[in-house]
Amino acid sequence: MSRFRLQPTPTQERVLVEHCWHARFVWNLAVEQHAHWRLGRRAAPGFVEQCRQLTEARAANPWLAAGSVIVQQQALKDFTEAMANFFRRTHRRPTWRRRGRAEGFRVVAVKPGDVRRVSRKVGEVKVPKVGWVRFRWSRAVTDGVKSYRITQDRAGRWHVAFAVAPDPIAAPGTGTTVGVDRGVVVSAALSTGELLSAPTLRRPEKARLLRLQRKLARAQRGSNRRGKVKLAIAKLKARETDRRKDWVEKTSTRLARQFDVITVEDLKIRNMIRSAKGTLDAPGRGVRQKAGLNRGILANGWGLLVTRLEHKAPGRVVKVDPRYTSQRCSACGVVDREARESQAVFRCRSCGFAANADVNAALNIRLAAGHAVTARGGPPLGGPANREPQRDLLLAR
Repeated sequence: MSRFRLQPTPTQERVLVEHCWHARFVWNLAVEQHAHWRLGRRAAPGFVEQCRQLTEARAANPWLAAGSVIVQQQALKDFTEAMANFFRRTHRRPTWRRRGRAEGFRVVAVKPGDVRRVSRKVGEVKVPKVGWVRFRWSRAVTDGVKSYRITQDRAGRWHVAFAVAPDPIAAPGTGTTVGVDRGVVVSAALSTGELLSAPTLRRPEKARLLRLQRKLARAQRGSNRRGKVKLAIAKLKARETDRRKDWVEKTSTRLARQFDVITVEDLKIRNMIRSAKGTLDAPGRGVRQKAGLNRGILANGWGLLVTRLEHKAPGRVVKVDPRYTSQRCSACGVVDREARESQAVFRCRSCGFAANADVNAALNIRLAAGHAVTARGGPPLGGPANREPQRDLLLAR
């Protein structure tokens, strides 16, 4: 979905905050209702019954009736969808919403005139109980908007996301295939030899973040000083997140436009970033090193890059088995764990082929795409015939 930066006035912001409160309150009531259900009891109330109970609650509580019924009903609708995803085993069970985290609400039944453009870089959206709220027109809003979601991040910024899926990017039709190896030092290495790195905070920003974290450790919990420090930290981290997302969007768009098939490793990222802390009886080993690795994986946007590639190039992203991609020689196919001399150097002891270790892994990923497509009955995308040109290309580099 296309997301835009909202620019509400202080008066409008107070009403938006109240909408977030009401949506969180209704959501948490639904969570509490389903938490009381046990096997053998009557079924927990569904969406229709909860809407009836919401009508009674609005009649008994003037502060709840002062809010938007659309916002409150859609919070129940979101909870119903979350429970359905839980029973389908695609998502975790919905839990409590905390103040300051995942703040937002959804508005449906949007009319064509509820979103309009005011000037070249300014647009307006009509919000219930608020009126017209301005947002930054950074790109064209797709026609046919039926609903949108307004959110507030931890840095205090407001955004609006219109629920209209953009059209996928058309393939170039050249028959080219690229392998993408994701790493911690190099965010994405391409089989063409290109090394891409996701931007992070600059050195002065990292130093300021460290000072703020030390200041936060000394602040008293619940104090105004601690709240100000947390907000400053959130703004710095939001800046880093924005840079990473911008890099992912530009990189995924370029790959979708340049290549017909994009091959990546089928990594279980959620399992890879699990903590190694262990328990008191069986404590883990290398906990600090594992924590640093987890931060590196998240900072390089491994999952987001593949997700956006699947959105922009549906059906053209091939996931291959990640085993031995960093230990196999892309020229002769010999697997040797000692061939990787360092993080950046790969030198095959069998044929003498030498290249950047991440690029060699990307070549193996690209070559594995041919086996994956052939197994499904399609034409091979890569094989031994393609090894020598790739080897000559890297030797020339």
